[in-house]
Amino acid sequence: MTSRTYEALLADGPALVALNARAVRTSIDVVSGLTTDDLDAPTPCAGWVLRDLLEHMIIQHHGFAAAARGGAEDLAFWKPRPLGPDPIAEYRAAAEQVLAAFAEDGVLERRFPLPEVRDGAKLPAPLAISFHFVDYVVHSWDVAKTLGTTVSFDPEILGAALLVARAVPGGDSRTAPGAAFAPEVKTGDDAPDLDQVVAVLGRTPGWPH
Repeated sequence: MTSRTYEALLADGPALVALNARAVRTSIDVVSGLTTDDLDAPTPCAGWVLRDLLEHMIIQHHGFAAAARGGAEDLAFWKPRPLGPDPIAEYRAAAEQVLAAFAEDGVLERRFPLPEVRDGAKLPAPLAISFHFVDYVVHSWDVAKTLGTTVSFDPEILGAALLVARAVPGGDSRTAPGAAFAPEVKTGDDAPDLDQVVAVLGRTPGWPH
């Protein structure tokens, strides 16, 4: 596991953008394996079937893309919308949109309005991108688990994702209504890296067992 700090990760903005792109492209690959019969399957996200999870993933891509360009300040913009007739194509288009937004010149000097986070404060781009990055590492795992498949990431991505995951506040914020993450699930230090990432953010690595 990497010895760098979360602060060092945020300081290397271009590398963070590249890591995010790799995580998102992996999520595209995982989502591409679904069928319409899978959309009502339960997911590791409590109370969500795959349809709900995909709607969330798609609107988050749209929201972060708009935030990168200074928009999406209204919380209503971030409300998930029903899936269209081709969920895979819809997901891929949303993912490509956010990747293009994060690749724009000057994006790392901007501040992103994220109304779902910290009472809508405008956050420095690297911090916001780190949130998006860890979400799509974890959501790739969520979708893979739902489909009964596996997903893998290289050690560089997992090392960075664990740094971000460990920086997410714990305590009462994890049990409040609408919390983004459940309380941490304990795992051993010898657990696989991806298991550690998802466990820190409240997933049970052995789900559904």
